[in-house]
Amino acid sequence: MENEQKIKLKENITEKMKATKENIASYKLLTKPISPDNAIGRLTRMEAINSKSINEAALRKARETLSKLERALAKIDTPDFGFCRECEEPIPPARLLILPETDLCVQCAENISG
Repeated sequence: MENEQKIKLKENITEKMKATKENIASYKLLTKPISPDNAIGRLTRMEAINSKSINEAALRKARETLSKLERALAKIDTPDFGFCRECEEPIPPARLLILPETDLCVQCAENISG
């Protein structure tokens, strides 16, 4: 991977990390406990609990993505960055710009997800 591509990728990862951190903060607010004495009605309360569960799943996913982005940023200057962990072929730079946290090429990702 060329130095110019790495610089662009570092900027991209940093921007995605910032956006993901903002999403995490938003999800944290949406996953606060729902008070049982809150008089919002039974159905509305059930909807709120369901919505909370959805936001908790989104929060877990966002935290996982942030962790992967942090790992990618830490590994970007290592010789093995940008190579597929399965077939060891280079991952196309365009794929890394879209999914900088990926460590699989398209073919291997398709094979794994089946």
